[in-house]
Amino acid sequence: MSVETTLSLLQSRMARLEPGHVWLAGAGPGDPGCLTLDVVSALTQADVVVYDALVDPAVVAIAEGAELFFVGKRGGKLSITQAEITARLIELAKAGRKVLRLKGGDPYVFGRGGEEAIALAREGIPFRYLPGITSGLAALGNIGIAPTMRGLNKAVILATGQTADLGDELDWRALAATGQPIVIYMGLKILAHITGELMAGGLPADTPAAIVMAATTPRQRVHAATLGAIAGDAERLGFESPVLTAVGRIVSMRAELLALADRALK
Repeated sequence: MSVETTLSLLQSRMARLEPGHVWLAGAGPGDPGCLTLDVVSALTQADVVVYDALVDPAVVAIAEGAELFFVGKRGGKLSITQAEITARLIELAKAGRKVLRLKGGDPYVFGRGGEEAIALAREGIPFRYLPGITSGLAALGNIGIAPTMRGLNKAVILATGQTADLGDELDWRALAATGQPIVIYMGLKILAHITGELMAGGLPADTPAAIVMAATTPRQRVHAATLGAIAGDAERLGFESPVLTAVGRIVSMRAELLALADRALK
C-alpha cells in the first residue's frame, strides 16, 4: 500500500474541525517529521492558525490557505501577553472560525495549554487537545540520551527554568536530593543559578550534564560537560534559546553511544 493511500485511509477516520471550535495542538520539538497524524490533519482543516515562536516554518506551511496569527513570546523581548492570546482565540472561535492553536512541543507541558483550555471552556467554546511530542523527551533521544535507562534511573523530572523571578522558582535543592535525572526546559538566563542550587542540594559538580539548542532542527547544537561547567560553557559557546538542559547519569550514555557508532564506521 502506498503512503498516499495509507494517509487517505487514515484521514477518513479523523475528526473534523468544525466552525467555532478550537483545537489545542502540539507541533513537537521542531522537525516536521515529529508531527502526529492528528496535527497534520488539523493543519489541513484549519482556516486560522495561531502559532508560537517555537513552531518550525515548515510546519506552519502545511496550513495552506489558512490565516496565520503569530503570537510568539520570547523572554526579554516585547511580545503579546497570554491574556491577549486567549482573547484572540475566543474572538476567532465566536466569529465561527476553525481555529488551530499550535504550540511547540506539547501544549500541556509548559505550554500554558491548560490555561487556554480552561478559558475556552468557561466561554462555552468547544475545544480538543491534540498531543505533541514534548521536547524534554524527544530532544534527549535525538542526541543519544535515553530519558529512562534501567539501572540508571527510575524516574525523570521535567522542570521549567523559566520563572517570572527567582522568588517564584522551584526548590532545585529538593529536586537534587531525589537523585533522579532532571530535564530543564528553557532557563538559559539563570542556568548558572540553577546549577549552583543543584550542587548546593547535594549533586556533585562532576555530575554529567548536556545542553541542546533548537533540538531536531538544522540549527541544533549540543554540548556535554559536567554540572559544574555547563552554564559557563553554554555562555562561552554562544548557546541561545530555545534550549534544554539534562542533568544526571543518563547523560553519560551519549558518549558511549557515539564511541560505539564511531567504531562501527571504521
